[in-house]
Amino acid sequence: MAKRTKKRTTRKSPARSTRSRQAQKTLNDLFVETLKDIYFAENKIIKTLPKMAKAAQSKDLAAAFNKHLRETQGQVKRLDQIFGMLGKPARGKPCEAINGIADEGAEIMKEFKGAPALDAGLLAAAQAVEHYEISRYGTLRTWAEELGMPEAARLLQATLDEEEATDHALTELAISVINLEAEQRQAA
Repeated sequence: MAKRTKKRTTRKSPARSTRSRQAQKTLNDLFVETLKDIYFAENKIIKTLPKMAKAAQSKDLAAAFNKHLRETQGQVKRLDQIFGMLGKPARGKPCEAINGIADEGAEIMKEFKGAPALDAGLLAAAQAVEHYEISRYGTLRTWAEELGMPEAARLLQATLDEEEATDHALTELAISVINLEAEQRQAA
């Protein structure tokens, strides 16, 4: 009788093949994934800012939100350009960080509606968004430079400059008007 031998097949374990694919991910891949993240975030912000402007009790704060809405629309156009440079479709991927910040803003609008501290809360929520965006755009700009994408880096720097200016303007508005009004209304 002839001995039957089983043919051995080498199978990669799922864990090993996942590690192998992960090991092949590059800085360029991370750059694209982070672009998708901020693209989603900016489009979420475009939907959220009009609600915040409508909820704001201060005309100055509403005007600041509306101004930033127009800037954000321009920022999305810059991101569209960068995706075009990469030959990729401009597409976002869900960003839990921005969803969480937006949820906090919605909660403030609901829980503090008509309250003296509403505008202070709205402004704080807006600054949380700005700080997130500043972090993302700074990182993306640096990666674009390191990846040899000077035009993408220039566009990202333009947006970073806008985000920093908005954060500064919101801080000034908080200190000079919004927080004082919240205190005065509370005392009344």
